[in-house]
Amino acid sequence: MKSEGRRDWLDRAFEIGVLLKGLDGLLELLGGLLLLLVTPATIDRVVRALTQHELSEDPHDFFASHLLHAAGKLSAGSLRFGALYLLLHGVAKVVLVGAVLRDKLWAYPALIAFLVAFIAYQLYRLTFAPSVGLVALTVFDAVIVALTVREYLKLRSAKPAAGKK
Repeated sequence: MKSEGRRDWLDRAFEIGVLLKGLDGLLELLGGLLLLLVTPATIDRVVRALTQHELSEDPHDFFASHLLHAAGKLSAGSLRFGALYLLLHGVAKVVLVGAVLRDKLWAYPALIAFLVAFIAYQLYRLTFAPSVGLVALTVFDAVIVALTVREYLKLRSAKPAAGKK
């Protein structure tokens, strides 16, 4: 993503969005590594400690009681799946974002396909587990896809012109 020529607000939005996706990928890598190091019992103890005060004040607190219930149902297998998911997803994001930031033409369609696949999965999840956060993530991903398509088309059309000079 070179700063050649005049850049508009969509160019800056693309750069910020891609950087946020890269940061998200790094956080997923850290989360995946963390999940490899902890046991379900450790997570259950931490969640109990974090929700104890809130549940003592309001035993029916929606968030705290659901978090406690979910932590109690974790298994070693689900932690391994979560770790593998986060690690693979994080690596893919970091690699693709790094390549896009270096203007590697192949990375743009790959990033678009990657995000579209996750948008499809997120839309599927929304059909039976709607949440404001998932809607926001899906909209954000769709905006990043649109901006990436725009940037890819600009970059692709500029490459042959640069090569003819």
